[in-house]
Amino acid sequence: MNPTPLYDRPDFYFITAALLLALGVFGLLRRRTLIGMLISGELIFSAAALNFMAFNRFKVADQSAGQIFVLFIMGLAAAEIAIALSIVIAVYRNYRSVKTKELSDLNG
Repeated sequence: MNPTPLYDRPDFYFITAALLLALGVFGLLRRRTLIGMLISGELIFSAAALNFMAFNRFKVADQSAGQIFVLFIMGLAAAEIAIALSIVIAVYRNYRSVKTKELSDLNG
């Protein structure tokens, strides 16, 4: 009796994606710098991509559907990083800080 390896079990991927999602949400709530929040957002994107790939491999008959979704997620993540980093650089130039507590002029 050979046990199934981890890469052949969908629950391993779903648990890993759930941990990535939890880490990302915790980072968004806990981090006080804009860069830390940006990295946490990327962890959430990675969790979504991992879920799409796991569902693609184990649940869906069409093998290209999940891969196309992941490519869209990667493109969205790249665009989000480019825009967010330009905003962070602009905020740093104006306020000389990227800590969210010190950006009180941005409150609405």
